[in-house]
Amino acid sequence: MKQKKYIKSFFVRVLLSVILFLSISIYINYSDKNLLLFKKNIYDKTFNFNKINKVYNKYFGDVLPNADLSMVSKDKLVYKDAQAYKDGVLLTGVNNISLFKSGIVVFIGEKEHYGNTIIVQGMDGIDYWYGNVADINVKLYDYIESDTIIANAKDGILYVVFIKNGEVLNFEEFI
Repeated sequence: MKQKKYIKSFFVRVLLSVILFLSISIYINYSDKNLLLFKKNIYDKTFNFNKINKVYNKYFGDVLPNADLSMVSKDKLVYKDAQAYKDGVLLTGVNNISLFKSGIVVFIGEKEHYGNTIIVQGMDGIDYWYGNVADINVKLYDYIESDTIIANAKDGILYVVFIKNGEVLNFEEFI
C-alpha cells in the first residue's frame, strides 16, 4: 500500500513537471516578445531559489539538503582588519574563503569595484557576495554547505556584501 502511494506521488510530480515544462516552452515559442520577457525575468535577474525551494517543499517535500546539516569544514573566515567599503566591508589578511551560511552559487564573474566575485544565495534568503577571489572551488548553481572553503582571497583582501530583498545589511550587525 505504501509503495502504491509513493508511485502515485512520483507519477503526479513527474506529470506536473512535464506540464510546467511544456507550458513554459509554448509560452516562449509563441512570440519573440514572450521570449524576451521570459529571458529578462528569469535569466537577467537574480533568481530566488529560496522561494522556489519553500514552495516545492510545501507541495512535494525536500529536494535540497537541510541547511542545518553537519558542516563539511570547521574552518571559519579569519581576517585581521575590517573596513567599510562601498556597500559592504573590506577584510584584510584573509586566505581561505569559507561560506557564512549554506546556499546555492548564483553568480561567478566580474563585478565593478569588487573584481572576481562569487554570489551565494543563502538558504536564509540573504545573498552573500565574496569579491576579489581567486582559485575558485565551486561552479555555478552548486549547493554548498556553510563553512565550506569556496576560494582564496587575492592578495589577502576580500570584499564581503550581504543583501536581503535588495537591501544591504550591515556587516557588524549581521556577524
